[in-house]
Amino acid sequence: MAVATGADSPSDADAVAFFRETLRLLADAGVRHLVGGAFALLHYTGIERATKDIDLFVLRDDYERIRATLAPAECRVELTFPHWLAKVRRGPHFVDLVFSSANGIARVDDEWFAHAAHGEALGMPVRICPVEETIWSKAFIMERERFDGADIVHLLHARGTTLDWRRLMRRFDPEWRVLLAHLVMHGYVYPAERDVVPAWLMDELLARMREDIRTAPPRARVCCGTLISREQYLIDVTKWGYADARFPPRGGLTPDEVRVWTDAIGREP
Repeated sequence: MAVATGADSPSDADAVAFFRETLRLLADAGVRHLVGGAFALLHYTGIERATKDIDLFVLRDDYERIRATLAPAECRVELTFPHWLAKVRRGPHFVDLVFSSANGIARVDDEWFAHAAHGEALGMPVRICPVEETIWSKAFIMERERFDGADIVHLLHARGTTLDWRRLMRRFDPEWRVLLAHLVMHGYVYPAERDVVPAWLMDELLARMREDIRTAPPRARVCCGTLISREQYLIDVTKWGYADARFPPRGGLTPDEVRVWTDAIGREP
């Protein structure tokens, strides 16, 4: 299996040393962590891309323990967005600690670790985010500047025959329309391989769609667009009178979390 460098270039020895030390310190401390991002995509699809950092998926409850573990190594750990992201910095290099998707839906829980894959990154043995949870978390990234749809299509293409489809479908409830949209796109991109998606799954999702079509729409005016783009549907919830699906009862974010995440638009987190 090919191994991504985790830096702009394999010659960036300082970055690679920092990433490796972070992985080693967390492993030695017994802090559960999973490698995601470009490394997970490489592991599952063979697609290699340059990356300036490494994404580690961890439990939100382990944040303080992680901070205490890495502080002696001259690392600066900051809670960038408390509901989903922290950063470990040393010099110009950084590691992302991911607790959740930014919309608050795909939160890291024990199932991520129970179904993790074993692989290699930076020449070290690591545990990789499960392909099902990787698809789940990427599926809602539909910003103008970033759309992860191609990653999902490639993951389905590479791993569709071995996916735990029932767990994946459960993960997407009640946002099953998002899953259906990506499955339809996979069939469009790879018509000769569309049968990697089980017929029973498409039948069930399309049956839900047919039932929705024949049922009166809900009276509450809710915009779910904010779950797939923090910026492109702001007008709906700020000027057009729609409720924001990121808030309860559908979502789990607080007004302060949404405000901080919105204020960061245009700035690299």
